[in-house]
Amino acid sequence: PAYKLTIDFGDIIGVKQSSAQITAHYTPEQLPGRLVIAVTNFPPKQIATFMSEVLVLGVNDEHGNVVLLSPDSSVPVGTRVY
Repeated sequence: PAYKLTIDFGDIIGVKQSSAQITAHYTPEQLPGRLVIAVTNFPPKQIATFMSEVLVLGVNDEHGNVVLLSPDSSVPVGTRVY
């Protein structure tokens, strides 16, 4: 199972959609306002009936479930990753 995410990248990139298999660690109520790290320069990908525009990054835990990557401190929305 996966969640359909709407992610705000700020004025330069805008709002994009993604699909993420993160249901093992996160509920829908935990996601709004959460900062995530994502790749925005990949081409959109069709996932069933949903068009995913960005790739949200995460790592697998010891059971193979995805844990989202996020900044340790608050940063402006849309900040570039170096």
